[in-house]
Amino acid sequence: MGWAIALHGGAGDIPLSLPADRRTPREATLRHCLNLGVAALRANRSPLDVVELVVCELENSPCFNAGKGSVLTTDGTVEMEACIMDGNTKKCGAVSGLSTVVNAISLARLVMERTPHIYLGFDGAEAFAREQVKSSNNILFYS
Repeated sequence: MGWAIALHGGAGDIPLSLPADRRTPREATLRHCLNLGVAALRANRSPLDVVELVVCELENSPCFNAGKGSVLTTDGTVEMEACIMDGNTKKCGAVSGLSTVVNAISLARLVMERTPHIYLGFDGAEAFAREQVKSSNNILFYS
C-alpha cells in the first residue's frame, strides 16, 4: 500500500492577488513542509510522527494561523488548539486554550498517548504541559 500526504496552512487561502512579499513566504513554507513530510515518509517514519513533524513546522511559521502565527483574541492574547488522531488505533488527543505552549500538536499527541482523556483545555491543558516538562518530554513554552 502506498501513501499520500496533504497539508494546508489553516483557515483561509493564499489568493493570487496577495502581494508577492506576503504570498511567496507562505507558498515556500508549504513546499518546505510538504518536502519534509515526504522525506520523513520515505525514511519510514510513522504516519503519526510525520503529522506531528509537519504540523510543528506550520506552528513554527509566522505565516499561518497556528502557533507562532496565531491570530490574537480580542484581548490581545493567543489561544491555540490542536488535535491529532492515529488512524490505526482510532485514538486521538486534543488541546485548546493554550497560551504558553510552543507546539500545541505535540501536547495533543501527549494527551492521546499518556492520558485516559481525549481532550484537555485551558488551565487543565497548561497544567498537563507543565507536568510533561517535569517528565522530560520535549514540551517548550513561550517566555
